[in-house]
Amino acid sequence: MTTDISARLKDLGHTLPDAARPSFNYTSVTVHQGVAYVSGQLPKIDGEIRVFGKVGCEVDIDQAREQAIVCILQAMACLEAELGSLDRVLRILKLNGYVASAAGFNDQPRVIDAASDLLVQVFGEAGRHARAAVGVAELPRNAAVEIDMVVAVRDD
Repeated sequence: MTTDISARLKDLGHTLPDAARPSFNYTSVTVHQGVAYVSGQLPKIDGEIRVFGKVGCEVDIDQAREQAIVCILQAMACLEAELGSLDRVLRILKLNGYVASAAGFNDQPRVIDAASDLLVQVFGEAGRHARAAVGVAELPRNAAVEIDMVVAVRDD
């Protein structure tokens, strides 16, 4: 039985944005031997980052969690563009979350949990994944959060 991931997203109040196009020399998604590698996604809305700075200073934790959701929606949009349908996802294997962190901020897991929670809501147990939540000094374009992921996919 095929699930309708798009319908589940809609039921949760989310729609996927247009898939971001890379600004530099890489692809958004590479698929090899049943595994999709989704490049790092910044929290872009209509192609623009709207929240800037370090979490624990210019960005509060609730804003950062919202940015993590924007990132994971963008990652899913890129994955859907590459696969043709998110219904081909067998399992989310690994998520890496990067949080631009002010000195002393150490609640990166709570920020990235927003993305992890959404993946489980959308994909059920297949959305449960291994993960890293890492504090970094800087992210591209002064973004607060960046997320990449590795996904097992079904052949067409």
